[in-house]
Amino acid sequence: MIIFDQVSKSYPSGETVLDNVSFHIKQGEFVILTGQSGAGKTTIGKLLIKEIVPSSGNITVESLDLSKLSDKDISKLRRKVGVIFQDYKVIPDKTVIENISLALEIINVPKKEIQDRASHLLELVGIPDKGDLFPSQLSGGELQRAAIARAIVSEPTILFADEPTGNLDDKTSQDIFNLLKQVNKIGTTVIMSTHNQSFLGDIRHIHLEKGKIKSDSATSHPEKSTKKKKNA
Repeated sequence: MIIFDQVSKSYPSGETVLDNVSFHIKQGEFVILTGQSGAGKTTIGKLLIKEIVPSSGNITVESLDLSKLSDKDISKLRRKVGVIFQDYKVIPDKTVIENISLALEIINVPKKEIQDRASHLLELVGIPDKGDLFPSQLSGGELQRAAIARAIVSEPTILFADEPTGNLDDKTSQDIFNLLKQVNKIGTTVIMSTHNQSFLGDIRHIHLEKGKIKSDSATSHPEKSTKKKKNA
């Protein structure tokens, strides 16, 4: 499903945000990324949708080699990978349902279907009565639910959630986490970056430090496999 193979990302300033990172994520997995700010979590999300490109290494998403992806095919990639951004990226002067409807228009959903699908998405994320409100009228948790609805509007096979509970209280954070688990249960691969250690449990957990993978709870960690081959 997703393969990062010795991926590094550096900027002209000399800053290296990812350093030789390798991991595999299977279809339908739920994976949590942890690490301090600047560890490389957000960079992984940007690389997944080809907002930026790696300095070295290869990334494969659903058999697509991103290094060979043409500019015209990037929109297809971004329909496969939904992103929940830290700053929500909702349009402030449009209502919640208008935000979702616009996203549906962009992916060419017929106009007669848009209202029904937007309403269904609001129901799915637990805010069916908030569609006519503007983002400024929502609580933090409601706004995050609206952002999730918009991120899954194209029925992506992969969802990257970048610190989706960072500014929320404990109860609301747990509610959002539970919602992402529901999205995962319908078959969507979910990658969530967070500082909240309470979410880890038995979910696969990749910990980043200074752009490197410090640990991966998966038993089939690529770096471990590489070491075994070298020692063979």
